[in-house]
Formats: sequence, structure tokens, C-alpha cells
Amino acid sequence: MATTRPTRPTLTTWAEHLAERNPGHRFEIIGGVLMVTPLPDSAHAAVLTAVTAAYLRAGIDDSDGVVLQRVAVRLPTGPEDYAVPDLSIVDADVDAHAVTDDRYAPACFRMVLEVTSDNPGLDLRHKVPAYAVASIPVYVIVDRENERIHVLTGPSGDGYSIHRRYSPGEAAVLPGSVGAEVTLEAAETLAAGRPKKSD
Repeated sequence: MATTRPTRPTLTTWAEHLAERNPGHRFEIIGGVLMVTPLPDSAHAAVLTAVTAAYLRAGIDDSDGVVLQRVAVRLPTGPEDYAVPDLSIVDADVDAHAVTDDRYAPACFRMVLEVTSDNPGLDLRHKVPAYAVASIPVYVIVDRENERIHVLTGPSGDGYSIHRRYSPGEAAVLPGSVGAEVTLEAAETLAAGRPKKSD
């Protein structure tokens, strides 16, 4: 009599199991690898507030696109792959692009933005090919460790054909394809990402 092997839990099952026990942590599957990002600090959240304010000043409204935080994008790099960008600009009809209850097709993402945390290599290395293969047109990284803003455009294969870096004193003008003329002042954006010290 043939014996049946027990079914192994999928990575998605593991991610859901761990997420229930670690609220606030971010779980992503990229290239078939389960990745975990711990709870962000307040300065990380302050960067997202500053960037959102820049988009609102540029005049983006719900008919142009929607600015959202932590919305999962389904990645074509593997059957279970998905990423959860810190901030995204998506088409106004984002709900029409739902692949599952909580993941959306990459075609509705105009831009994704990540703010580096304790594991900057995830944003600076692993997510670049993942977002490029998904043909997300603009990928912005607020690199708090190296005090730079990276703007990657022109997804091609597993990379981006254009990679511009902005330091304090420079302004990153994002492509109009995000829905408006958005300018990120590097000094202001990076300053928001520095932990505030009490006197």
C-alpha cells in the first residue's frame, strides 16, 4: 500500500502564520524567498508623510491616481511572489486589478516607493529586479543610510535602464507618468527620515 507524504505548507501559508503572530511586521515573497521587515520606526513613517504631502502639493487627486501605503503587488517572478511597497501610486480603478483579496496586478502601479530600514539590501538589491520584471515604471528608494534618493525608471528585463541618485541640495523631479509633476526635495525628504533626538 502506497503511503502519502504529508503536504508541506506553502510560503504563503507560512507568511500568513507568521503575520498573525507578529503584527506590524511586513512579510513578502520575492524570488521564492520569504522576507521579513520589522516594525518601522517613527522616522520611517515621517518620510511617507513627507512624500505623500509632496504628491498632494503636486495636485494629484483620485481621478489622476491614488497614493496608498502598504498595498501588495503580485510579482511575476514566482507563483507565490508578491511585494508590499511602503508607498505606491496606483490607478484610480485599482480595485478592478485585484488578483486576490489583498494583492493587485502590477499593471495598475505607476510608481512604488521604499524607505530603507534595518535591511537596506532588500530595497536596494532584491526589489530592483522584482519590480523591473513586473514592469513597474518608476521605483523610488529613500536611502536613509547613504543619504540619497534613488529614482529608477525604464524597466528592462531584470533591471532599470535609468538610475538617478539625488543628494541633499538636489531635487528629484519624478516622471509625469505618476500623474502629476511631483518634486521630492532630497534634503527635506531625508531629514524626515532621521530619528528625532530629545534635548
